[in-house]
Amino acid sequence: MDAPLSRISTVAVVGLGTMGTGIAEVLARAGREVVGIDISESATAQAVASLEASTARAVRREHLTEQQRVELLARFRTFTDLQAAAEADLVIEVVPESYEIKQQVFRELDGVVRPDTILATGTNALSVTRLAADSARPERVLGLHFFNPAPAMKLVEVVSSVLTAPAAVATVTDLAIELGKDPVAVGDRPGFVADGLLFGYLNQAAAMYEAKYASREDIDAAMKLGCGLPMGPLALLDLIGVDTARTVLDAMYSESHDRLHAPAPILKQLSEAGLTGRKSGRGFYTYEAPGSSVVVRDALTPLSDALTGPSRTVRSVGVAGSGTMASGIAEVFAKAGYGVVLAARSEEKAEKAKSRIAKSLRRSVDKGRMTAENAEETLARISLAGSYDAFAEVDLALEAVAEDLDVKRQLFATFDKVCKPGAILATTTSSLPVVACARATSRPQDVIGMHFFNPAPAMKLVEVVRTVLTSDEVHATVRELTQKIRKHPVDCGDRAGFIVNALLFPYLNNAIKMVQEHYATLDDIDAAMKLGGGYPMGPFELLDVVGLDVSLAIERVLHREFRDPGLAPAPLLEHLVAAGCLGRKTGRGFREYAKR
Repeated sequence: MDAPLSRISTVAVVGLGTMGTGIAEVLARAGREVVGIDISESATAQAVASLEASTARAVRREHLTEQQRVELLARFRTFTDLQAAAEADLVIEVVPESYEIKQQVFRELDGVVRPDTILATGTNALSVTRLAADSARPERVLGLHFFNPAPAMKLVEVVSSVLTAPAAVATVTDLAIELGKDPVAVGDRPGFVADGLLFGYLNQAAAMYEAKYASREDIDAAMKLGCGLPMGPLALLDLIGVDTARTVLDAMYSESHDRLHAPAPILKQLSEAGLTGRKSGRGFYTYEAPGSSVVVRDALTPLSDALTGPSRTVRSVGVAGSGTMASGIAEVFAKAGYGVVLAARSEEKAEKAKSRIAKSLRRSVDKGRMTAENAEETLARISLAGSYDAFAEVDLALEAVAEDLDVKRQLFATFDKVCKPGAILATTTSSLPVVACARATSRPQDVIGMHFFNPAPAMKLVEVVRTVLTSDEVHATVRELTQKIRKHPVDCGDRAGFIVNALLFPYLNNAIKMVQEHYATLDDIDAAMKLGGGYPMGPFELLDVVGLDVSLAIERVLHREFRDPGLAPAPLLEHLVAAGCLGRKTGRGFREYAKR
């Protein structure tokens, strides 16, 4: 069966829930005859109503004419019996994620469809191979995994089992392209590419929340603001369905035995209580009504105007360091009206940092974000120093030097000597223990983490990291200060990775393992996460920007802290770093870059 198959003109969609209805709409819009089948008459009626509503919106927005709408709706017919699939060139089943239900559908289809009809499963968690093996024509069975909402999401994963004929894959891939989708060819394993990476990350976020490490609001805000994701992980779990996530993770864990895929107990607790997310009206968050996207207050909602206690006055800030992060943080505070002392190991290094700030401010003026007068006033608030003695009168001393614990400890011992009593001492570390910096001083209660994200002037997130020794007053002051400089503070405890890196880097590491195992290519994985997950960058693009050496160092810290075998850095990452391929900064990482 290697000869190309004829063009697919009639498609049966079995299961008219949200996903099935969305797929039916995509097919009808692309001129295909669509046979919608569901055992529930109310589901078929709802599917028709949904298509009528979405096409009416398209007419109002002038994306369709009224005549095109009439023709499109005429191409969609609904039935409650599988016999209606008899003349279909392709059948796509999108019934519940259960082997028993799917196998029953495939068995019945064997007795209904033509011998050359392609049978596709929409599963993202179950084995396509197992479903194919139960079919009378396993060479015609494959996976066709659309993403929700199907009309909007561009990615389609085309999944082959070892039994699938290449001609069937080629025919369905051509169809996906004609539908305006971006098909990615993948092998059969739970989660495939996009969900295989996404669900491990979502599971880690659920476990982080369950451990009471951070609030649901802070976890979601951290990943949206720190990584540019369209939704936070807990809100996304509610959208997907907590029960669905648990099913996918169970399937992934049964194959990988990786603890990162073992469903967090809270997923089971919520599922069994019927708190499955938006569809039930309550999951990690509470919603206005079942099916609603509007979050309403509940017992766990923080009081936005609640102060955490008395705070100290901060008028002036000392920033230690001369790199990109130090100059960016100095710019942020100066823009917010604070006097800033920028100190480096020499006047010359401090001058370079200030000229970087001047250049950044000029760009802001050129883009109309601030006036030339404001830029001048901002720059005037920054004074330079070649010694940390200049921090004698600052209210907050903040370091942004090399990510080396010995260097930071030495610097905090210096802060302890030169800074006045009551000054807050802060570190911008992203992976080192804040308490180790605190112990280098005689005032550990005044030490806190303020993890800014790069580039500091643009990124809204600051992770506020309190140690077991940090005073409530210092914590309250820094949260308040973060809001005054127009950033969003999220609270987290002093453990490796804080929120963002603890969730981001295991996901990046798992992407590397996929390439290492020859499961998918760099390009397919990057495309899958951008098109299927709405990520601003694919994992390999991001790794090359961050730097593979930096990424490896963070992976090692996470592995050392949590002792989880699944967090061990992928050998491919270690080999690239050993070879000096560190990403964009060296011209080669996972990809090669033109030299500037």
